[in-house]
Amino acid sequence: MTQSTQQKNNSYLIFIALTAAFGGFLFGYDTAVISGTISLVKQQFALSTLMEGWFVSSALVGCILGVMMAGEMSDRFGRKASLIVSGLLFCASAFGCALCGSHTELIIFRLVGGLGIGIASMLSPLYISEVSPAKIRGRMVALYQLAICLGIVAAYLANAGLMKLSVSPGLFSDGGVWHKVFVTEVWRSMFGASAIPAIFFFLAMFFVPESPRWFAAKGNNDKAEAILAKINGSLVARQELSSIKETLAKEEKGSWAVLFRPGIRIAMFAGIALALLSQFTGINAIIYYGPRIMEEAGLKLGDALGGQVVIGIVNAVTTGFAIWKIDQYGRKKLLNIGVAGMFFSLLAVGLLFLLKQTEGFLLIGCIIAFITFFEIGFGPVIWVLLSEIYPTNVRGRAMSIATLMLWVGTAIIGQVVPWMLETLSPAITFFVFALCCIPVTFILRLIPETKGLSLEDIENEWKIK
Repeated sequence: MTQSTQQKNNSYLIFIALTAAFGGFLFGYDTAVISGTISLVKQQFALSTLMEGWFVSSALVGCILGVMMAGEMSDRFGRKASLIVSGLLFCASAFGCALCGSHTELIIFRLVGGLGIGIASMLSPLYISEVSPAKIRGRMVALYQLAICLGIVAAYLANAGLMKLSVSPGLFSDGGVWHKVFVTEVWRSMFGASAIPAIFFFLAMFFVPESPRWFAAKGNNDKAEAILAKINGSLVARQELSSIKETLAKEEKGSWAVLFRPGIRIAMFAGIALALLSQFTGINAIIYYGPRIMEEAGLKLGDALGGQVVIGIVNAVTTGFAIWKIDQYGRKKLLNIGVAGMFFSLLAVGLLFLLKQTEGFLLIGCIIAFITFFEIGFGPVIWVLLSEIYPTNVRGRAMSIATLMLWVGTAIIGQVVPWMLETLSPAITFFVFALCCIPVTFILRLIPETKGLSLEDIENEWKIK
């Protein structure tokens, strides 16, 4: 293969990976935009603590439903078609939340957006994993986590910018729908801003190929080889397709029983446990309730949103480091380093609240340390591992179960954190998150290191356990 051909193939792969990863951008935006809208929506609709939790977690319920649909949908109709559906749902949610007529309608459109997030959260990393060469698969899938981080930053910047814009003198002073969306009920424009990237994602997905491994699983080897050749070159494509076909021939065709086979059931347990713990360690509590936590530390809402922007930027930069090193250090080493740092950062945050030493920016510094270590470990690694460790014939359904549990954990956090902060105190809340870091190291001992291995080689690793 000539150098120019290889560069062309790499450019095509990067285009595919970035397009699919853009689902993560929408996931990140939709997840983080809630932080700037909670107090505004709560005040406008006079929400109780329980209803506040439902407003936050309603999209997460949609995520759970989306993940439950995505596995069967993607195995039956393909990864690409399912991601196109998720883009359509993102568009409907953005316009619906911006223009809704009541609190009930807002919840409905948050649920619709959640469906899109659920589908994309499972299929974007799975799709990228299935099209990427083994030697760089980790960093390609980790682009999804970077996109999530950039979406979070975009939401924080949009929230802060639109909040500032809403108090600008003379803005849409003639009243009407624009005045309502951008001034008197600015939370509408915060939600509605995601329509632009949602439309882009929906249209861009029409220009990427279907997963070659999905084609092979359906017996369409010619199309699978053509896509693999465009990514890796003809020689590598033939070798890779041969390995895929050999592994598929040994699998129980699309059977759920595969998930309970010796070895694979260990993968299922490890994936589910890590997915739950990735949420129970508190990352989304920071994303959803960061402004509230910082307000309790003495910062005003505007300053708190500014602090969230800084956190989001650190988030993205640290993820860039993880992308750079994940195929060099391996998944397990990065996750162990990250979880250790998260544990001590959470202890520090809890102690600051316990000792009432939360004035100034020391609290923000500890939260930034937590975010940094999360993005070194859990942030990128969870998506990479979940997209790698399951058999091709049931990869969609298997990953949907693990991702479903991730969103169950997220929904639980979204619902109970307001109660924990109010009843148990912020200090105890963060100590609980710290305790949830401890089991991760023990679970990782069950998982083989997957760096540099093809998806078929990883499957064979499980078979010998």
